[in-house]
This record gives sequence, structure tokens and C-alpha cells, in this order.
Amino acid sequence: MRTGGIEKSFCTTKEASTLLGVSVGTVQLWVESGLLQAWKTAGGHRRVMRDSVERLLHKSSPAEFPVSARASVAAVEPVAPRRLRILVVEDDASLLRLYQVRMATWPMAPEVDVFNNAFGALLSMGRSCPDMLVADLNMPGIDGFGMLQALQKAPESAGVRIVVVTGLDPADIQARGGLSPQIEVLSKPVPFDRLQQIAVALAQERRLQGSDHTFNRS
Repeated sequence: MRTGGIEKSFCTTKEASTLLGVSVGTVQLWVESGLLQAWKTAGGHRRVMRDSVERLLHKSSPAEFPVSARASVAAVEPVAPRRLRILVVEDDASLLRLYQVRMATWPMAPEVDVFNNAFGALLSMGRSCPDMLVADLNMPGIDGFGMLQALQKAPESAGVRIVVVTGLDPADIQARGGLSPQIEVLSKPVPFDRLQQIAVALAQERRLQGSDHTFNRS
């Protein structure tokens, strides 16, 4: 974006949404949650700092994702029947691989996207929300608490089943602001049997709602 040959240091919410590939509403949400830096003009219009957009693009670039996540972000949804979509956010690479291996054996054969940071996960969910989100809380940059707070403000993510898997005890979680009572909290080591029970019930619920039920955003 240049004006008179000079590159602007800011952009409109519409320009930011185009650069990030998400809706204007998502950009506004990310501004409110602190994921993007912005200010308001005298007329009440938001102006987003261009370098904060570029930092977000850099932090959520494909180079930072595991190979499987790079493929899944660009994947096209199957027409029908739609597989259950699960998104896992965990900064431990070995745990991410374990999630992939174990979830691949589940009977509903879910589509699993994995991210090692909240930036990439939020960017992905800004484009298309999963059916189920499994998230750690202790992560560098934006941690799980910040990510979940941002999601709670997004009405389009209301249908996502959120499960936290953490090494923090209940007192630690409360000391850091707590979590919504709708979020199920499980303790590490990862209880895959319980996660599978949740996924099976969710897949059955989605089938009852119809195979055309999606959370895609445009």
C-alpha cells in the first residue's frame, strides 16, 4: 500500500482483512484482543498498524507450522460427508505428533489440524472454525488464556467445542483469570480416551444436524 510513492505505516480494517485473508469482523476482534495494534481516527474509523499485520503474518507463516498443518490450512473442505474437524494447539512438538498419531486411529477418522502457536491457530479459525478445539494454556507469545478470551468474543466460534489439556492445577488457572465454565479442562498427561469420547459424541451430534453443517466464514 503506497500513497504518492510513500508506503503507509497503517491500513484500514478492510485492507488488513484482505492481507490476512479473514473477515473485517475478525480484524476488529483481533484489535480489541490486542492481537493487532490500532487506533481510531477523529471520525471513529480504525487504522491498523501495518507492522502488526506483518508480524502476525510472519508469526503464523507456514514455516512455523508442522508439515501436516501446512497442508491442512490450504486444504479444500470435502463436499460430503464432511469429516469432523479438530484443531490442536500445543507448543510441544512431540505432543503434537502424539495427538496426530492417536487421533488418526479414532473411528470417525477426524480431520486434524495442528498448530504450535496461538497466532497460527487464531488465523486459521478466523478463516474457518473447527468442530472441536484442543488447546494447551502455557504457550509463548499469546498463551491459551489470551487465545480463548479472543475466541469468546467471536460469535461465529460459539459452536466450537473447546477442551483444554494442561499441566496447570485449578488454583493456577483461577489465579490467571479462570476459564469459561463451558470449557472442559483436562489434566496432562493427555487423556486420549476422554478426548475420543467427546469427539464421538460431537460427530454423532453433527450427523444429526446434517452433513451440510459448516462453520466456514467468508
